[in-house]
Amino acid sequence: MPRTRCNDHVVGAILASWRYDISGISPEMRRDYEQHFLDCAHCRSRLKFHRSLDGTLAVLTSLAVVFFLFALAVVKHIKPLEHVAFNILGLDISDMYHMLLSAGTAGLIFSVIALALVLTATPAPTYLGGIAAERARVIEEHLPAAIRSLRSR
Repeated sequence: MPRTRCNDHVVGAILASWRYDISGISPEMRRDYEQHFLDCAHCRSRLKFHRSLDGTLAVLTSLAVVFFLFALAVVKHIKPLEHVAFNILGLDISDMYHMLLSAGTAGLIFSVIALALVLTATPAPTYLGGIAAERARVIEEHLPAAIRSLRSR
């Protein structure tokens, strides 16, 4: 991030304490802060950094949930694991199955809790929803008029 300073140190300190999230304030106050984001390159870059960090956290925790679901599916349906457990590791097949199933379940529960915490503690859902809506608008602008007229509003 560039080494710049905030134009208004009081407003910059308030925004920094809120992690540059103004989604929960009244519309009258929001206009002032949005104007500050337009005027101040420092706060604008910090806002961009924090929103990309929030989006990255949401994506990574979502991927963790998907990976643990995949791991549980593999444990449930793959038979070569029995060969590895019995012949190489010297484990009983049911011991190995219960151990892997317990680890996968614990990882899935932890990942779901982490995802819930990320989505409630950050403005990531609003931010990612805004990005999706903007991309949809851009795609819709490039559609032919005949197809655009079929879309219900």
